[in-house]
Amino acid sequence: MAFWQDNAGFSLEANKCTVLTDAKHYHSELLSLIGKAKKRIYIAALYLQDDSAGQGVLTALHNASLQNPDLEIKVLVDFHRAQRGLIGEAKSEGNARLYCDFLEKFGSNVQVYGVPVKAKELFGVLHLKGFVIDDMVLYSGASINDVYLHQQDKYRLDRYFLIENTKLAESFVGFIEKHLVSSEAVPRLDSRPLPSFADIKLAQKKLMRSLKRANYDMSEGDETSGLNVRAFLGFGRRTNKLNRLIKALFDTTEQELILYTPYFNFPAPLLRSLRRLLKQGKSITIVVGDKTANDFYISPDKPFSRIGALPYLYERILHKFLKSQRKYIEQGVLNVYLWKDGANSFHLKGINKDNQVHLMTGHNLNPRAWGLDIENGILIEDKAEELKSYIDTEKEAILAHCRKLSGPDDIETLQDYPAPVQKILGQAKRVKVDFIIKKFI
Repeated sequence: MAFWQDNAGFSLEANKCTVLTDAKHYHSELLSLIGKAKKRIYIAALYLQDDSAGQGVLTALHNASLQNPDLEIKVLVDFHRAQRGLIGEAKSEGNARLYCDFLEKFGSNVQVYGVPVKAKELFGVLHLKGFVIDDMVLYSGASINDVYLHQQDKYRLDRYFLIENTKLAESFVGFIEKHLVSSEAVPRLDSRPLPSFADIKLAQKKLMRSLKRANYDMSEGDETSGLNVRAFLGFGRRTNKLNRLIKALFDTTEQELILYTPYFNFPAPLLRSLRRLLKQGKSITIVVGDKTANDFYISPDKPFSRIGALPYLYERILHKFLKSQRKYIEQGVLNVYLWKDGANSFHLKGINKDNQVHLMTGHNLNPRAWGLDIENGILIEDKAEELKSYIDTEKEAILAHCRKLSGPDDIETLQDYPAPVQKILGQAKRVKVDFIIKKFI
């Protein structure tokens, strides 16, 4: 028995699970469900942006509350991310200004909270995913802004699962209420004066200790060998069940492992597992975004910022991996795809194992997610492959914008990069800080 089966999962009906393949559809489904909500709406995201899409979603939430004052609506975002402007902008109230202004304008029962994972955003953020609307769980790695919801001309592709399951929804809501909203470290961000980190510093330390021991409540799980779903929390290094799950999915692969990740920078334990699987002749498929599909990419014709070197650093890590595993690519055991669709970006993450076990998660399969951020995921076991048509359709839609790599020569090298990027990466390597940087990306 796999360790994740220690607790029974929630039985799932195949006709209560839907997989979407584009951001516009996800956006429309989200607004539709908000408009029809009867009892509760819980949203957990890295951020809800002060832009057209963010304002639209927040307006829908306030209107839903005014139409049904008994409707419970709680939005949780990262404490630090909500109180700063975009990278490079002047100091401001950030997205919290929107939350405050809208509460003053509508006067509804919508509540917006900030979760402080670490003292500074650099060292860890709220990366929990999943919106609960009544008994529906909308699970995606997407936050709420124009690009994630394809409000204008560009989109950021993610995965989008709609699962109607009362017990899963209760588990998500129960976790938020028990471990987050009830904590003094999680203040409201929709009323002024906005809280500072100093106001909650002691409570935040207590919260972090408790989160390292926390889990989603699976006590109502069903003893079933059929289609089922489980929820996992990941935070910290020693007791991180999501990390343990991911490692186990790698290590128990019997035939094929499919990985989606926007940033190519596997933690050392996963890299070791990948190499072992390849030596055993197991089929590995990795789908990663092209550097131009990275959300930090800056076109060479635009003013350069140091943050724009990150996509190139990821590509250097990928190049090294392709070079070291060239023989497995040539044997057809390792298949690596680069996703690119015009100026759009790629944010998919997740794991499909042997066509029967599927992990939907916000975990980026990188060192930052492995040890710094608070993450979650839902695992679906589908031994009868009842969801195969959905999973295959999703995969086909993703691969439609991919090119398969035949080896390291298919991607650019350091000499091909813009001069500012060459300079930064060269300096980082010379003073040996590139190793440290990789721990935070």
